[in-house]
Amino acid sequence: MTATEEFDAELGPEVCDFIDRCRLFGQIEIAPYAKDWEYSRRPPVEVLQRACAAGFSSVELPKAQGGLGMPFSAKMRMAEEMSKHDLAFMFALMQHHNVTVRIAESAPTITVQALLPRLLRGEVIGCTAMTEPSSGSDFSAISMRASRVEGGWRLTGEKGWIANAAVAGIILTYAQTDPAQGNRGIACFVVSADSPGFKRHAAYELHGGHATGVGGFTLENCFVSDDRVIYPPGEGFKSAMSGVNRARVHVSAMNAGLLDSSLSTALKYCNDRRAFNASILDFQGLRWSLVDVATDLEALRLLTYRGARLIDSAQDAQEAAAMAKKFGSDRTLPGVAACIQAMGANGLRADYPLARHLAAAKLLTYTDGSTEMMNERIGHLLRKRLY
Repeated sequence: MTATEEFDAELGPEVCDFIDRCRLFGQIEIAPYAKDWEYSRRPPVEVLQRACAAGFSSVELPKAQGGLGMPFSAKMRMAEEMSKHDLAFMFALMQHHNVTVRIAESAPTITVQALLPRLLRGEVIGCTAMTEPSSGSDFSAISMRASRVEGGWRLTGEKGWIANAAVAGIILTYAQTDPAQGNRGIACFVVSADSPGFKRHAAYELHGGHATGVGGFTLENCFVSDDRVIYPPGEGFKSAMSGVNRARVHVSAMNAGLLDSSLSTALKYCNDRRAFNASILDFQGLRWSLVDVATDLEALRLLTYRGARLIDSAQDAQEAAAMAKKFGSDRTLPGVAACIQAMGANGLRADYPLARHLAAAKLLTYTDGSTEMMNERIGHLLRKRLY
């Protein structure tokens, strides 16, 4: 029994049925079109809407609020299964899912709660705007400013590197209300793309990530009423950081999906391809290179699933999540490259997903913390073991 089969069996029949639906959706709705999304540089909003209709945008949302009411591990496995076909689409779906859940769980006002049905239907797409052109990993250094006015706030500044920014209608926007307070001055506001003062930028031309619609926007004296403050000053930074372990486990699951797809593609190709009157999979050097990929994939899954178990049981997942993220970043990129090498120049053809996977794997090395940041986090946790 593989690590995946073991893990899924622990989740129970309902979640296993859900994972089967994820696989089927990936095969029917993502795989046949992913190449076109990448080469036409088009975020597939209509497929995001079908994913919403199937419940994939509300996996962790309680059933009473219109969601599936499933554990974190179910969403993690969805990330792994759908990333096998296209990381960019899965990342866009994950971003929309997270906005939907945050709106449902954290916004008490009638104004904001009224957005939930539209998000669940995919009628409007959501995104979260944390990063800026001049601040990435150092989130506390954001410069978008929110100034207090009668009845609400005026927001001014620029956001960049935002997934779904090219198509989102609802944006959870983090801004600084008082620079003297540092991270305690950060708040989160629900901004509508049709608000006066909102200017959307062109989507980035991002290899391996076009279906995600990564881009940015500028706010110029954009008014946000008090009833659209989702996290007030003092809670914004904490809310943003609260999901970091989940995000890192999601990223490691996406890496596992990319590696699994690349390995499966290379194995089939090499088994069918013949040279010197033999399948090239019979050549020891080539076969051993794929053995290394398969071993890394199994190890990555074990790290990822451990992180998911800890999160589901409400235990400390800081170290597990950081190690899974680090290992995924370290091993997926060379693993996909090894699969391409095994296929020769054909591995780079658009007929196969490996070139897209290679670019996507590089994107994931920066997502939710670079390898260098993971080294710092893990090193800090190792030091704490001394005390």
